[in-house]
Amino acid sequence: MLKRFLSYYKPHKKIFTLDMLASLLVAMIGIVYPIITRTMLNDLIPNRNYRMVIICGVGLLMIYVVRMLLNYFIQYYGHVMGVRMQAQMRSDMFRHLEKLPYSFYDNHETGKIMSRMTNDLMDISELAHHGPENVLISVISVVTSFIYLYSIHPYLTLIVFACVPFLIVIAMAMRKKMNTAFMKSRVSVAQINAALESSISGIRVTKAFTNAEKEKEKFEVGNGNFVEARRDAYRAMGQFHSSTSFITDVFNVVVLIAGGLFLYDGQILMGDYSSFVVSVGLFITPIMTMINFMEQYQNGATGFARFIEIMDAEPEQDVSGALEVGRLDGHIELHGVTYSYETDGADDTTAPERHVLEDVSLDIEKGKTYALVGPSGGGKTTICHLIPRFYPLETGVITIDGVDIRDMSMTSLRRNIGIVQQDIYLFNASIRDNILYGRLDATQQEVEEAAKRANIHDYIMSLDEGYDTVIGERGVRLSGGQKQRLSIARVFLKNPPILILDEATSALDNTTEILIQQSLDELCRGRTTLVVAHRLSTIKNADRIAVIAGGRIVESGTHTELIDQNGMYADLYKLQFRAEDLA
Repeated sequence: MLKRFLSYYKPHKKIFTLDMLASLLVAMIGIVYPIITRTMLNDLIPNRNYRMVIICGVGLLMIYVVRMLLNYFIQYYGHVMGVRMQAQMRSDMFRHLEKLPYSFYDNHETGKIMSRMTNDLMDISELAHHGPENVLISVISVVTSFIYLYSIHPYLTLIVFACVPFLIVIAMAMRKKMNTAFMKSRVSVAQINAALESSISGIRVTKAFTNAEKEKEKFEVGNGNFVEARRDAYRAMGQFHSSTSFITDVFNVVVLIAGGLFLYDGQILMGDYSSFVVSVGLFITPIMTMINFMEQYQNGATGFARFIEIMDAEPEQDVSGALEVGRLDGHIELHGVTYSYETDGADDTTAPERHVLEDVSLDIEKGKTYALVGPSGGGKTTICHLIPRFYPLETGVITIDGVDIRDMSMTSLRRNIGIVQQDIYLFNASIRDNILYGRLDATQQEVEEAAKRANIHDYIMSLDEGYDTVIGERGVRLSGGQKQRLSIARVFLKNPPILILDEATSALDNTTEILIQQSLDELCRGRTTLVVAHRLSTIKNADRIAVIAGGRIVESGTHTELIDQNGMYADLYKLQFRAEDLA
């Protein structure tokens, strides 16, 4: 993990080197004051050399001016370096998140991912900046102060430094406890973010059902867990600081008693003793800096561990030598497809595995419409997800135009597939930008043509800002039918040879459904279309219909053939329509 962390310093070698050089000089300057103090007390003042006293004072002031400039450089450029490293990590994480499969997002809440990208990376940035310079300054200060103190009085120095092992032992003993506590704290922050993201996204549902108190109750559970986690972290930190502070206080007691005895015995001069007391302060300060740094280190280290956890998640990958297919014809075949979703966190690992799909075979001819119907949970949507390789195929083969989809690059495969779902996601951007998502290099004329074919152009032009109208988060300023039409316009603009309609009209009222169905019929013309529908009226004219239940195809045929079979499809149809409609 350390090697990966250090790799982020590589683009900033120059700033890092200068920052470390400035830190080194700052640490070296710290020893100047006790040296001048000792010289004045032992030589200049007793010999009444006031001219040198003034010169030393002015020289010390000039040195402090230099240290001021060095500290400015460290604070400014050091933080800039840390922010740039943070930005690079954030970019790396975002790019990696874009490559992760659907299964990752099935098991990770959005708010928790956001917490890792914001809070965690901020702490990593602080560690990246302050960590090296704090360590360098502290180590140099301790070493130089030891050498200087040893030159004043070896025995007194050894007595003082004998306290250091106690400090190290306590720090090491508390470190593991602090690490565990701060990791727990981070998890609780992520839970708060996840709860907040969920509550804000569902605020309209909360208000509609007047369940604000319930949401507050749920949020307070996470908030209470955060308080408990932070309390444990601060308890560990308090124990760490109080114990180490006591050891550092012992330094002063040791210097006072041992130094006083040496002074009484005439083994040390008053000037040397005074300089020793001042220099011990220079020794204690970096020790305390290192102690305080432990908290920052724990924050940064746990944050980076969580960052690495996401970066190590297995991304979607093409096979070696994957084919960059052009525009496909759209002949889709499934042969013996079996699939089961991961059950992360399941306690009973010995339980028999239940397949969502089991030995499913389909033949969807080019330009034909194939409908999937059946009870919820039967595996219809899973088939829709497997064709564009949103989930990896376990057993069996899916081919398009005779080519295994696993041999195609995912980009070129998905470029040939358009998807319209029940749950439409629209970005908080303009109508134009949302339609352009279908093909980013499209012209305004092409955007308008796609909108016209989706029967949404006239509505757009009735708005004050037309295609520049910002539709709000998830298209909140649009009706359900308008959202659906925008999504259809997006697919029109993409113009793929294969179309997947996953319950595209199930959330709409009957009138809106009829209007949207007209747009969908236009969209399906000339394309290989796979339709998932609960409303059987929308798929009566499909070229072929498959009934899926329990992960298997139990019936297959045209609408008329399935009605004549008087099986599950006929039962489903009778449930939706009156007997005279069936007749």
